[in-house]
Amino acid sequence: MSYPATRLRRLRTSPAMRRLVRETALTAGHLVYPLFVRPGKNIKIPIPSMTDCFHLSPENAAQEAKEAAKLGIGAVLLFGLPDKKDSAGSEAYSPDSAVAEAVKRIKDAAGELVVCTDVCLCAYTDHGHCGLIEDGKIQNDKTCRLLGQMALVHAKAGADVVAPSDMMDGRVSVIRKMLDADGLTDTAIMAYSAKYASAYYGPFREAAGSAPAQGDRKSYQMDPANTRQAMREIQLDIEEGADIVMVKPALAYLDVVRMARDRFDVPIAAYNVSGEYMMLNAAADAGLLDRTQAMLEILTAFKRAGADIIITYFAKSAAAALSKI
Repeated sequence: MSYPATRLRRLRTSPAMRRLVRETALTAGHLVYPLFVRPGKNIKIPIPSMTDCFHLSPENAAQEAKEAAKLGIGAVLLFGLPDKKDSAGSEAYSPDSAVAEAVKRIKDAAGELVVCTDVCLCAYTDHGHCGLIEDGKIQNDKTCRLLGQMALVHAKAGADVVAPSDMMDGRVSVIRKMLDADGLTDTAIMAYSAKYASAYYGPFREAAGSAPAQGDRKSYQMDPANTRQAMREIQLDIEEGADIVMVKPALAYLDVVRMARDRFDVPIAAYNVSGEYMMLNAAADAGLLDRTQAMLEILTAFKRAGADIIITYFAKSAAAALSKI
């Protein structure tokens, strides 16, 4: 037989052939679109630190969600901003919060869409940390109770999934018990299980007004050097009742996504965070790479590493691009 007998290029000869043998499938239904919601009406204000992202009043968040649903996007993830901040982040667990109103409006406008809500105090506290502070220290257990109240408000408004992103120990257990005690047994928990203390959150913190006034979050978010500890965090969250676990950030932590996929038989989410998003946009704006091709390559990498769910600000652009492939 003439050299070479095996020619792998035979399986790359046309777009149809490449689709036929493709190993990793990326669809719009795998994507979650983050939205920033603030109190008020008729608000759609561009976020300077994040291309094509906006601060939205609840009715405009519902309109964005409706457009996302039409594109086949699987879910939205709501982040809230308050009118006023205080040391306890009290607007976070108010039944009248912008997030609670947005959940109701989205369920009316796009009932087929999965609605997830971020559960954390950082955007609501005047000190910018994810938990209560007493004597200069984060109060883990007291914070968990407030997170449970916040999750309860969101679930009662109609959220399908609550997503604690605070990294307090034991918060998944507290939230699950509080939801179940109120009869909300169908509300799922997507835990930010392996959330690293990352520099890639910069644009988001400007968008959400959530940067710490003093210090950093390294005492509760994970050390970027650790992977075995990430597996312990994920295992504990599963044992406490998490239905979905998350690795955040995604691009710099593909090894953690892969390790989690090999070890755990639960849905895994990967968060394509704001810094990753803006690095690509900056490079594309400078003419250094093709925005759409690079976007799809990165999102495919998350799927290839083992993520079932991808949270990304590219969701609408990616869904539109995927519809043409």
